[in-house]
Amino acid sequence: MIPVLGFDGQQVAVLGLGRSGLATARALRAGGAVPILWDDTPTARDRAEAEGFTIRDLTRADAFADIACVVTSPGIPHLYPAPHRVIAAAWATGVPVDNDIGLFFRSLGQSDWQDFDTPPKVVAVTGSNGKSTTSALIHHILTASDRESQLAGNIGRGVLDIDPPGDAGVVVLELSSYQTDLARALTPDIAVFTNLSPDHLDRHAGMGGYFAAKRRLFAEGGPDRAIIGVDEPEGQYLANQLAEGAADDRVIRVSAVQKLTGPGWDVFARKGFLAEWRKGRQVASIDLRAMQGLPGAHNHQNACAAYAVARALGLAPRQIEAALATYPGLPHRSQTIAVAGGVRYVNDSKATNVDSALKALEAFTNIRWICGGLEKDGGLAGLAPGLPNVTKAYVIGREATRFAMGLRDAGLRVDAEVCTTMAAAVTRAMADASPGDVVLLAPAAASFDQYDNFEQRGDDFAARVRAGLGA
Repeated sequence: MIPVLGFDGQQVAVLGLGRSGLATARALRAGGAVPILWDDTPTARDRAEAEGFTIRDLTRADAFADIACVVTSPGIPHLYPAPHRVIAAAWATGVPVDNDIGLFFRSLGQSDWQDFDTPPKVVAVTGSNGKSTTSALIHHILTASDRESQLAGNIGRGVLDIDPPGDAGVVVLELSSYQTDLARALTPDIAVFTNLSPDHLDRHAGMGGYFAAKRRLFAEGGPDRAIIGVDEPEGQYLANQLAEGAADDRVIRVSAVQKLTGPGWDVFARKGFLAEWRKGRQVASIDLRAMQGLPGAHNHQNACAAYAVARALGLAPRQIEAALATYPGLPHRSQTIAVAGGVRYVNDSKATNVDSALKALEAFTNIRWICGGLEKDGGLAGLAPGLPNVTKAYVIGREATRFAMGLRDAGLRVDAEVCTTMAAAVTRAMADASPGDVVLLAPAAASFDQYDNFEQRGDDFAARVRAGLGA
């Protein structure tokens, strides 16, 4: 646990009592603060009360008279589409609002750090797609290279729930836009921007607000080194803003679609090969094509970003290559469930938006594509470049017919069968599949119309596949 510093003897309100909320309350108590907790859900309040925490209805008019700070969970809206009424009340009374990420950065440095030969480092990863894989890959590379590493944030453990890092330890954080948008302290040593595509637009009032939330990690934090994906204009802009000149190697540019040249520090992948260039010459190359845990150009971009972080932390190219070859992949992200009868079954349930689903479609050929769910803003037209790889689509979701019509309305020429349920979609896809085909779950939509989360959706797909194979 990372005890929260700076609130000794003060009352700090915690709004939202899920995983991060309870971890925050425990860390506040460990640091000498007096946590005051609230959640709109009675069962969540009961769980907190069972741990001995004080519950107070923060919606009361007099709730903030003795509160030093409000710490809110990331899922609770604090600005758009409308602020939660507790946050609005905190604003009205002048009480600062923060989140666990802000508390983490203000509390991380402990007094024993002065005795370390090498101070711990924090690597923070944000972006639209690839955050989880990039973060997990960095953690895997460090662990495989016998470096102390902890994975936390939007993946793994809550940031305040980790152990204090030791000498030369590394904390790898995956940070969503919900987390970077509000944190009052953001001071990573290395910050990574993977890419940007439309997502969570209602929460940020459009693409501008969404990008601004991501950009705070760099603008507010001033990391010692920034690793920036430059395959979209926003990444190009961000890299340009952070660099003092073309040769400034504090910014490492990353690409999965173009060769990067110049006097600076670049890492890019083309035709399955990762290349590192510094000061205008190539210094390393890695063949990614046979690495089963990293299929497709989108995973090659993740590999480039993770490679750049590892190099910035002092690892040698051959160390990194050996670790990349043993990376097993994350559940629900281009995860191979089975290979049977010449057919490969891939679970990419995390592909909850059009851009991430497109990357999955571009990673394979002869695809029998299971898609559909709660469609997000922006339409489906962006899927077009990946559809030549699709043999047939099997559409799930409560509004499967509407999703299938959306494919046609967007001018996307794909044979689509309305299946509605995962059971029906898997059964039909397995019956139709031939050797060389890939049965791919890449929904291009959220899961909440039929499942609690994308993990549950992916688990259902995997279970149906295994049952169909008699496994």
